[in-house]
Amino acid sequence: MNRTKRKIFETSMNLFAKKGYDATSIEEITSVVGVAKGTLYYHFSSKEEIFTFLIEEGMKLLQNSMSIKVASCHTLRDKLKAILLIQIKVMVKYQDFMTIVLSEVLGNDSRNLTCRKYVFEYIDMLEKIITESIDNGETKVSNIDSPATLASGLFGTTYSILLHKIKSGEELDIKTLYKEYANIIFSKYN
Repeated sequence: MNRTKRKIFETSMNLFAKKGYDATSIEEITSVVGVAKGTLYYHFSSKEEIFTFLIEEGMKLLQNSMSIKVASCHTLRDKLKAILLIQIKVMVKYQDFMTIVLSEVLGNDSRNLTCRKYVFEYIDMLEKIITESIDNGETKVSNIDSPATLASGLFGTTYSILLHKIKSGEELDIKTLYKEYANIIFSKYN
């Protein structure tokens, strides 16, 4: 991605997260970036295209990070811990992106459906990891009744991390967050 496109991308992400999609105009994006509308339209045909590109790229980053981290784990417990850690890192490092995804996932307009599509693909990926781990005997836990529920719940931690970060108003330490959430999630398996 060239420098101008990246600046449009990052500025849009910041504005969408802070003000919301509807309250952010193309004029505001071009003003903050410092480019003419024609330059923006050279890279993106519309505000909707910027939004879709943002969601696609962010969710690809999350999925790729997850695939790489989980590939080196040999037990379901280790995979779940790796997933939790990646989600915390993404939430802390890319809060604007996650704010957009989590605020736009509900509803029925095209943005909502786009977000929901990518979130559901991600949850399906988690469910597949869990199911394959159970099928391969990578866990001693026999009471995982629903990999789908576990996958959705694990993704749901991103909501609670975001709320915790907003409520505290502080920068959160990844290691501390991981330890606290891991203790909550994995306490029943100790």
